[in-house]
Amino acid sequence: MNPNYPKEFASSNGTPRALVISTGAKRSGETPAFRFCCCLFFALLTIILPLQAAPRPHHPSELPQNSLELFTDMMRVADANFDPTTHLVNFPGQNNHPRLVVRETSWYALGLLLRDANGDRANAAAALEAVLANQYLDPKTKWYGTFRRTPSEPLPPANAIDFNQFDPNWRVFIGTTFQMILADFPERIPAALAQRLYQSIDIAVKGEKQEGRLTPTYTNPALMYGALWDFIAAHNHDTGRLAEATAWNAEVYRLFKLHNAFGEYNSPTYYGTDLYGLGLWRIYGSSPAMRAHGAEMEATLWTDIADFYQPNLRNIAGPYDRSYGMDMETYTSLMGLWIRTLLPAAKAPLPALTATGDHALDNWFVPMVVLLGSPVPSAARAKFEHFAGPHQVTRQITDQRKATAWIGTDVLFGAESTHQTVGVDGHSQFHPATIQWRTPSGAIGWINITHTPPIDATASQRGIAIFTAGDVTFLIHAPGINPGDITASTWNLPGLPLKIGTSATATVTLHGDDTEITYKSVQTLVINRS
Repeated sequence: MNPNYPKEFASSNGTPRALVISTGAKRSGETPAFRFCCCLFFALLTIILPLQAAPRPHHPSELPQNSLELFTDMMRVADANFDPTTHLVNFPGQNNHPRLVVRETSWYALGLLLRDANGDRANAAAALEAVLANQYLDPKTKWYGTFRRTPSEPLPPANAIDFNQFDPNWRVFIGTTFQMILADFPERIPAALAQRLYQSIDIAVKGEKQEGRLTPTYTNPALMYGALWDFIAAHNHDTGRLAEATAWNAEVYRLFKLHNAFGEYNSPTYYGTDLYGLGLWRIYGSSPAMRAHGAEMEATLWTDIADFYQPNLRNIAGPYDRSYGMDMETYTSLMGLWIRTLLPAAKAPLPALTATGDHALDNWFVPMVVLLGSPVPSAARAKFEHFAGPHQVTRQITDQRKATAWIGTDVLFGAESTHQTVGVDGHSQFHPATIQWRTPSGAIGWINITHTPPIDATASQRGIAIFTAGDVTFLIHAPGINPGDITASTWNLPGLPLKIGTSATATVTLHGDDTEITYKSVQTLVINRS
C-alpha cells in the first residue's frame, strides 16, 4: 500500500478500498454487462497499478547506467563543495565568490541518503538540520514556511517582494525533497528528525496557502505544491485538506488537457521541474487517479519535448516561454539532466558537470532526477537517440497562443504567436523567435530577440515571420562573425546565410562573437534562409 493513504481509505489488507473487488466465483444476478465492466476495470488496473509496483532504487547500484554515471559525477562535485562546519553546500559560482546555499543542501542530503556510504547518513542528518534552521516560522508574514536562500540572507522587510527579498518557491522545492526522503529513506534518518521534516512540510503548505499567490496556471510550482499538499494531508489523515489538494490537482490536470500543454510552455529548465512534479504525482500520489494523471501528463510531455528535440544539434528548438540560455551544450538545464539519463554523456545536451559552469547550481538537482526516473514512451525515446528527419511542429498552447517550429537537418527555427499580447524586455525569459544551428567551428550558433513590443511570430521550413509594432532587437551569437557580415537585409552568418525582408532600418553593434541588431518601427520582418 502507498504509505500516503489515510488508513480510513484502506481495506483490512492495506489495499485502497477503491481497488478491492471480489474475484470469486460468479454470483447470481451477474450480467454480461457487469462482467464486461469488471474485465474493463481490471484492464485499467494493469495500467494504473504498475505505476506503484515499479521497483524503487535505494542504492546507486540499482540505477540504470546513464543515471549512475550522472549521479556519480554530481556527487563528486557536491562532495567537494560541502562545508563540514556549517553542513551546507558552499557554492563557488562562476566568479569564485562562494556562498552557502540552502535549497541545494536539501538536494545533496537526498543524494547522500541514496548513496548511503560510510558517514553519509550522519552528513545528511546534519545537512537537513541546517536546512530546517533556515525556514521562516512566523505565521504573521507572507514568507511564512519558505526558506532563506542563503543563511546570510536578511529577514525580509514588511513590504518584501516575492523573488526579490525571498523566494516563495523554496517552500515546494525543499518541501518535496523532504517528501522524497520521508517516503524512500525514513529508516536512514533519526525518527525525531523525520517528525521535524513532516512538521516543516506542514508549515510550508500552510504558508503557501496563506500567501495565496500561487495559481494552477503557474505550472512548475503548481505541480510540486499539489504533490506536497496531497502528501502531508494524506500523512495527517486530514480528509478536508486532502479534498482541497485533490481539487487543486484536478484543476492543474484540467488545464493541461485543454490543449495537452502546460501554459508555461517549452522551457529547457522548467520542463525539467515539471517532470519532477509529475514524477512525484506518479509515484507518491495518494490516489490511483492522481498517479494515473501524473503518468499520463508525464508521457504526453515527453512526447512533445521529443518532437522539438534535434539529437545532432543536441538542443530543444524554441520558442521558449522561459529559458536561461540558448544552447543546452553550454549551460546546465534541468531537461539536459533528464535527457542525460536516456543518453550517454557524449550524446546528451549537457556540459560537463562542474560547480562553476553556467547555471551550475542546477547540477545539484540530479538526486531527484535519478531517484524518480521517468518512463519515457518508446517512440519519444527513439527521437532523442536518432534524428527522425526534418519536420514541422505546431502546438496550440492556449486559446491565444500557438508555438511553431521547424526541426531541420542543420537548423532549428522556433516561434510563438501570442495575438500580440506578450513582448520581450531586458529582464524577460520569454523567447518568441529563436534560431539555432551548428557553425563550422563545431559550436552552436543562435539568435533570439532581446527586445520587442507584443509579438506574433511563426516558424516554417523557410525561416521565421514576425509581426509587431515597434523596435525589435536581435542578439546573434556565432563564433567567427566579421564586421560587414550583418546588414539590415543580410545576415551572412558562419554556416547559415540569411536574408531579412523588412522596410525597417537597422543599427548594428558587434561585441566579439555577439552581434546586436535593432530594427526601428517594425511592422513585418521575415527571416529566410538564403
